[in-house]
Amino acid sequence: MLQRKFDQVVKKYFPNAMDAKDTSIHYLGKMQNDHKIDVSKVLMATSVCSDDINVPSTTFFNVLFGPFIMGGLGGLPFVGQTGMTAFAHHIPDDGSAFIFYGPHIGITLEGDLGKMYRPRQEHAGNSCGALMLALSRFQEGGYTPVLNENDYQQMKLEESLIPFRQDIIDSDNPQKAITEATYEVIDQKIHEYIKTCKDEFNVEKIALLGGIVINTEYGLDDYFDARNFEIIDVQNL
Repeated sequence: MLQRKFDQVVKKYFPNAMDAKDTSIHYLGKMQNDHKIDVSKVLMATSVCSDDINVPSTTFFNVLFGPFIMGGLGGLPFVGQTGMTAFAHHIPDDGSAFIFYGPHIGITLEGDLGKMYRPRQEHAGNSCGALMLALSRFQEGGYTPVLNENDYQQMKLEESLIPFRQDIIDSDNPQKAITEATYEVIDQKIHEYIKTCKDEFNVEKIALLGGIVINTEYGLDDYFDARNFEIIDVQNL
């Protein structure tokens, strides 16, 4: 019953979102049946936020090798070209690559975006915490980028979102807007790194699934709003 109520709340903001477990089954099936990818020889990489709440979001983890962790705060692939190269070198012989990527956002049963109830906590907290921190700073009148090498990932996350700042703070739903903008940044970087590291991949196909992870509540399934599913032919990059 509670899952059904969450389904209605999630679909209000993300009408195309699917239960995370159903997402895994759906796209594993597409890879295997539509694109003839042997899922027993697929190494998975993730570029999702390092937040612990994202670990159980999909059952890809139970089927594929990996994951190779690319994402840091906000889900940006902070491993860069060196990390993409390492991932390419770890793929099974005659196997394929799969990269699952995107930011995450919490939602409460009351419909509050950017919030969620975490395990054994009575009060709702931020999700994604890094993005909500960036949003609060963006909304300050005299915002300037944080120059703190001891907080490198947050600094680079905010720097990458500055081009979207005005659109975010002018949005009717800035929590959703900053999440959408972060997806665009991650998507662009993943494609850029694949292209620059293409010669490192000894595979025919790289499968990508990008979108937004929607965190619900402890004990309930999360959701995933897919934005991009593609099979890259490495030879034609």
